Amino acid sequence: MQNSPDDSSLRYVQADLNNVDHQHAVLAMVEAYSRDPMGDGAPLAAETRERLIPGLREHPTTLIFLAYDAATPIGVAVCFLGFSTFAAKPLINLHDVAIVPTHRGRGIGRGLLAAVEAKGRELGCCKLTLEVLDKNDRALRTYVAAGFERYALQPGAGEAIFMTKSLM
Repeated sequence: MQNSPDDSSLRYVQADLNNVDHQHAVLAMVEAYSRDPMGDGAPLAAETRERLIPGLREHPTTLIFLAYDAATPIGVAVCFLGFSTFAAKPLINLHDVAIVPTHRGRGIGRGLLAAVEAKGRELGCCKLTLEVLDKNDRALRTYVAAGFERYALQPGAGEAIFMTKSLM
């Protein structure tokens, strides 16, 4: 656990998905993110809520961090371990990062990013990756301040573009 330097009631923990309290916190934070305009803008479907924790528990590379204000969950970073073929080392992809609206602007995102970075260094990862909406100015500022930058493999080759193809 790590405390924020500017608020001793804040703490960051790596979630244990065998811990029922952590399960509830992860589900609550992902639900809050889903409802946010920068998330899906709608609540999670009932079947998604039902499958989320079992699916995360079964996925072998799941790595989740929670932010708490005292005993109240206020943020989440849902990550997955990956592998860089060019570095031949593991990496961590931050799949979902969310802070509840009441606690934004207090450095919670920076604290979660620092916790993920520390774990990445502990695991010998070569990098952290994430995707962010280009209109999510607050998140973009946080990521840039934490050292993230747009990805270009080689100068002149252009920046990476995140793409998706639904299989549902």
